[in-house]
Amino acid sequence: MQGIALIFQLIILLFSVTIHEVSHGAMAYKLGDPTAKDSGRLSLNPLKHLDLFGSFLLPLFLFLVSKGSFVFGWAKPVPFNPLLLRKPKRDIGLVAFAGPAANLSLAIIFGLLLRFFSSFFNPFLNVFFAWIVATNLLLAVFNLVPIPPLDGSKILFSFAPSSWLPFLKFLEVYGWLILLFFLFFGVQFIFPIVSFFFHFLTGLSF
Repeated sequence: MQGIALIFQLIILLFSVTIHEVSHGAMAYKLGDPTAKDSGRLSLNPLKHLDLFGSFLLPLFLFLVSKGSFVFGWAKPVPFNPLLLRKPKRDIGLVAFAGPAANLSLAIIFGLLLRFFSSFFNPFLNVFFAWIVATNLLLAVFNLVPIPPLDGSKILFSFAPSSWLPFLKFLEVYGWLILLFFLFFGVQFIFPIVSFFFHFLTGLSF
């Protein structure tokens, strides 16, 4: 049973991170940068986006450590060239936001299906939809944390006033260290946020 759960959670994760990355590339293309399109990364085929560690090894490790209750990961970042964007400073933020926005959209769609139509679905489908909602909320909330190299930092850098420049430079230099610290000691603060929105959308407990 755990093996089946792992397979379905991996499938959900792979397609969720694929849609996340394709959304980055699609927004960049819309704003004038064809890099992702030219490199074949605007495809919804997960094979074009897989990362050995982020898409397989880490999710498997988390699944085993959490005894089947938690899976997380990422895909290879979609390439884009800021110099080709029409308004680079603003557009970098829009490209960054497109990924979490796609995950939020998926969470909203499947969350509302669960809230209003769960009685029409069989129990397995309800669980499958719940995994979709939880996975995409987790991806959205995590990626919106304003620590480099996460999407939230690019959004912050894009729209922050010039008076924030010393703080932004500090983040840019020490981002990976701050992110590692956050992963070890701060990531638990994400779960109450995910739980709140999961219940808000579905009416169910996380």
